[in-house]
Amino acid sequence: MAGTLTLTILKPDALQNGHTGKIIDHILGAGFRIRAMKLIHLTAAQAGQFYEVHRERPFYGDLVKYMSSGPCLPMLLEKANAVEDFRATIGATDPAKAAEGTIRKLYAQSIEANAVHGSDSDENALREAAFFFSELERV
Repeated sequence: MAGTLTLTILKPDALQNGHTGKIIDHILGAGFRIRAMKLIHLTAAQAGQFYEVHRERPFYGDLVKYMSSGPCLPMLLEKANAVEDFRATIGATDPAKAAEGTIRKLYAQSIEANAVHGSDSDENALREAAFFFSELERV
């Protein structure tokens, strides 16, 4: 059975370009409920820890540098079938390949500066949410 929670992070480019409100409106309009959120500026060590799963990939260093380059906004979202529905809402990682009307098609600049992170599985959603929200067990 699909879970009801997922994690998103509005990335530094989304905040720097003034898209925060529009993206949150888009998320709410897609039927998600925001259960928790916080503004944070990740250190390189924190970004590295969060994206540890990608450590061996060639883009890891650039990803860590990018995610620690400015404030971001992690949010815990709730909706039936949350992970799958949110991934459809945000669109493909590469905004040039994202479907019309998706968050990345509307607000991302590039495959690297793609506006939002979205969990890719129910298990990762819970692990990622716990990284940012220690109070997760009360949600």
